[in-house]
Amino acid sequence: MDWLVAARQSWWQILPLGPPNRRGSPYEALSAFAAWPGLLADSDAPVNDAEMDAFRDRHASWIGDWERFAGADAVADQVRFEREWRALRRYANSRGVRILGDMPVYVAPQSADHRLHPELFIEGEVGGVPPDYFSEDGQLWGSPLYDWPAMRRDGFRWWIERVRRTLEFVDAVRIDHFRSLVAYWAVPASATTARHGRWRRAPGRALLIALRDALGDVPFVAEDLGVITPAVDRLRIDNHLPGMMVLQFEVARRAAQEGRLWPQTDRVAYPGTHDNATVADWLGSIGPRERANVDRSLRIAGADTADPVWGMVHLAHAAPARLAVVSAQDLLGLGREARMNTPSRRRGNWRWRLEPGQLTDALAERLAELTFGTGRAS
Repeated sequence: MDWLVAARQSWWQILPLGPPNRRGSPYEALSAFAAWPGLLADSDAPVNDAEMDAFRDRHASWIGDWERFAGADAVADQVRFEREWRALRRYANSRGVRILGDMPVYVAPQSADHRLHPELFIEGEVGGVPPDYFSEDGQLWGSPLYDWPAMRRDGFRWWIERVRRTLEFVDAVRIDHFRSLVAYWAVPASATTARHGRWRRAPGRALLIALRDALGDVPFVAEDLGVITPAVDRLRIDNHLPGMMVLQFEVARRAAQEGRLWPQTDRVAYPGTHDNATVADWLGSIGPRERANVDRSLRIAGADTADPVWGMVHLAHAAPARLAVVSAQDLLGLGREARMNTPSRRRGNWRWRLEPGQLTDALAERLAELTFGTGRAS
């Protein structure tokens, strides 16, 4: 947090905080409500019965399920996490930094939610996406799919409690795979690829209305990547949600400033996300046309073409988007070894960790100068 303040940053975007699956993916969480004790600084801090009873009272809608699923120390771990995270968030907010969280649309197969509440899910089909940028076979996640009619009948109570819980941790929430709230790709459970799924409709508009009625105006960011239809755009725009602009995608056909999204201010701009190659790795793999588009984009933005990795950081800040977010790997100029996730690959992901000392005073000063120079700080 101190480094972010020195770098004149006002937002810190994080990956989901839920317990990851056995492959380490926080997007296939073992609970839609519990936080991961693997993030604790002091996993042995004492917790008394009164604290646990108070936590159970505050979180009666889900903590019993998690305790049955995760075992005897489950409640104590959640109390420890609440203590530590509240202290971190208070410190961040007191220094002018807000936290942008991330909420996976789906939960993991055989997660606490899936196992203990089968009435919320359908059988025979699982989640994924059709062939895309990352794989010609699509992405077969195997995620349990929601029984949307059942959820609608009880007023989306599970979703309301899930978002309420998420807002205890963060100041705004990125909805992963936002397009699935309009229609989602359902794949036969026996399939070995995601090629032969089908689109099935989801009640996204009714869900967002229910969330607003229960929780007020929730500060959402929509991850509107992938197959985006006019209906997905309408749902996002009608609910005043900023979408995303990923510059690695934007320069595929033209300079970023000449693309479809550049004039739009209701965006969050990224050089790349946790699902992309790092900028350094990506620059080493693109063809001549894309590189020409990168160079033209950097020249128009007045960015450093001699250091194209930092130039892409500059380009995100120069975009007309509401926010610019840059991964730590790209700030550090790291290569393939630092990639966080390859969506079409099931193994070898989620391993990169920021090491103490990597975020230096010199890097904070460089980022602060860029933030001021592009009008993103006062």
